[in-house]
Amino acid sequence: MALDHNTMINPPIENLLDKVDSKFTLVTLAARRARNINSYFNQLGDGLGGMIPPQVSSTARKPLSISFQEISEQKIVWTEAPEEPELPEVEEDPEATAQAAADAAKSDD
Repeated sequence: MALDHNTMINPPIENLLDKVDSKFTLVTLAARRARNINSYFNQLGDGLGGMIPPQVSSTARKPLSISFQEISEQKIVWTEAPEEPELPEVEEDPEATAQAAADAAKSDD
């Protein structure tokens, strides 16, 4: 899937697609990271220091271009979110529920 002509995106989109499993993943990862970079630059004057700075030195000024460069250099890597284990269903004791409601009603009086 290599193109022989120049594209506007640097690094080329073909190189970026090799780093992730799909174009949708690439879009999501780049957009999220661009938002993080934008937040980092916006909070610089506040001295909060809660955001992660750009991981590459870049001449690009746009957060999305910086995030593409980070993905290309594998500084930002996509990982699947771990699935949360399903908790077993807990059957409620009707007597305990009625008692808790009665206790709540007494405390309101």
